[in-house]
Amino acid sequence: MTDCLNPGPPGARHTAVGEPSRWVKRWAHLVDARGAVLDVASGAGRHARFFASRGHPVTAIDRDDAALVSMSGLPDIEIIAADIENGPWPLRAGAQFSAVVVTNYLHRPLFPQLLAALAPGGVLIYETFAQGNETVGKPSNPAFLLAPGELLDAVRGRLRVVAFQDGFLAEPRPAYVQRICAVRDAEGSVKPKDKGVPPRYDLVG
Repeated sequence: MTDCLNPGPPGARHTAVGEPSRWVKRWAHLVDARGAVLDVASGAGRHARFFASRGHPVTAIDRDDAALVSMSGLPDIEIIAADIENGPWPLRAGAQFSAVVVTNYLHRPLFPQLLAALAPGGVLIYETFAQGNETVGKPSNPAFLLAPGELLDAVRGRLRVVAFQDGFLAEPRPAYVQRICAVRDAEGSVKPKDKGVPPRYDLVG
């Protein structure tokens, strides 16, 4: 996947497993206990491994066989090698997950599939590079950089936004990023005694 950057030197594509994104860890508590997680452009699986360690069955998709093979045989992780930019969506029709996780990756035509893969109550956790990053490093191609508010536009009218950020990070390396946590509200998830009370998505920190 041409614009997927794993942690490491700008533009590096390797099989090292880095630490989970702080953004992903921050919102992982919103994912249903033991709910299935889809890790898109997973690389070597820093987030697949993180969610599997929390008891979630995970499906990890990437086109990099060398990265995926490092997860072969790990419990609760299914790996799928697929070129999702140039081939068909590799999941069965109607497959849905309690969370869809995407980091350091952008291919705009996939937004409909990503949102459709969210089950009622499912959480989208997305973080990638934004416009301005071309001034500090890679990626610099506008095709891989989110415009201001673009993630908000992608979920508007379909998901409830819990958190959104669009700005600059100095660490672990200078980068302009945009990130969102949004939930597909689940009809019928409110107990009768709680009717009239909106869903509560606990904020942290």
